[in-house]
Amino acid sequence: MVLTGSIHKSEELELPATQSSAGKDAGMFISNSQIPKHEQLRLIILKLAKEELEPGARLPSERTLMDSYGVSRITVRAAIGRLVNEGHLVRVPAKGTFVADSPVQSTLHLASFTQEMETMGHVPSTVVLQAEMAEAPDPIAEALGLATQSEAIHLRRLRLADGRPVSLDDAWYNPEYAAGLLDIDLTGSVYKALAAQFGHQIDRARQSVRAEGAPAVIGALLGTGTGAPVLVFDRVSFSGPLAIEHSRSWYRSDRYSLNMEVRL
Repeated sequence: MVLTGSIHKSEELELPATQSSAGKDAGMFISNSQIPKHEQLRLIILKLAKEELEPGARLPSERTLMDSYGVSRITVRAAIGRLVNEGHLVRVPAKGTFVADSPVQSTLHLASFTQEMETMGHVPSTVVLQAEMAEAPDPIAEALGLATQSEAIHLRRLRLADGRPVSLDDAWYNPEYAAGLLDIDLTGSVYKALAAQFGHQIDRARQSVRAEGAPAVIGALLGTGTGAPVLVFDRVSFSGPLAIEHSRSWYRSDRYSLNMEVRL
């Protein structure tokens, strides 16, 4: 799970200036105080990431931070390392350190991507990559209650929130219960269409979630690169006793986190 955070007033520092001109220009300084230098620098970088840089922006290099604030490389790496662990920054090998996205915070419930994003105040959009009738792989056919080598409706869609990729969905639908699905606008909520136009309200699902490194194609479409951590959802959705959909979805773990309440 990705944690987000912000600078609170109790964290703000009034620090005396060092001789670093870059530090003076930035308006934040490192002092010889009881607060460790790496913690002072952490707060400075956090303020920079939250107030001056956009998500995805590259952080100044270690050398620049060393020169700007008159600290050692060990101090810089300690400050950045903590911010990475806290989820404020993301390290990309051979490229640098970047400001992390504020992830979509989702609770564990049954909803379409469109409904979920709208509920949380985001603007959802969809790029349809594939929409066809095709022979369903054996595990898909079994999940949907179809005979081996049966055809099913296959949709592959890139899902975005506020114009930025969040997930890639690869879904199959039982054609007996969703005939005509390929003839409608597939950039909106398929669950809403299944209920309104085909009479099958999705009311329950079996779902598993796991983490994996993004395969090359997935990483390219989501913009993460190969091997980046993604959350993989495997879901069979039902309308009453009828298996309507089998889907696999890959979510960017830096843009989507899953919350749940656990009780005894």
